[in-house]
Amino acid sequence: MEMVLRITIIYFFLMASMRVLGKREFGELSPFELVTVLMIPEIVTQVLTQGDQSLIGALVGVSTLFVLVYLTTIVTQRSKKVHELVAGVSTVLVDKGRFVEENLQRERVTPEDVFTAMHRAGLANLPQVRWAILEDDGKIAIIPHEPQSPGKGRADVVDEKGGGAG
Repeated sequence: MEMVLRITIIYFFLMASMRVLGKREFGELSPFELVTVLMIPEIVTQVLTQGDQSLIGALVGVSTLFVLVYLTTIVTQRSKKVHELVAGVSTVLVDKGRFVEENLQRERVTPEDVFTAMHRAGLANLPQVRWAILEDDGKIAIIPHEPQSPGKGRADVVDEKGGGAG
């Protein structure tokens, strides 16, 4: 029973820690950050199992983790507030061609990050951007202004990799 409690505490600690780091960091991990994330299991293994290397101990540990993940998904699906707490919410970085400075600072996104996403979307200038939105997964979505030329009924949809549809 103590192992279940230990795993539960570490699970929620890691969830909170990742949330504090921010969604942008996990959207694009640097090699150093990836190594850090991969080291976490090695650091906490002995604490989680308290040296128990038995098959039953392993099954209890893995089962506890699966149950926690399952319960987390159920609660986040049923509660908007919990979903926002766990997954975060999308954040507007550019509104009608202007940076939203407080959002950039809060999310630790640089203007260069926004310009990179704009260029991938085929846009060269900030006034061409209706919205730039930092999504839950750490990617920046670019929504261009509607084209002003007559004859076009809609804006071309462009994904972040630069491909177009339409």
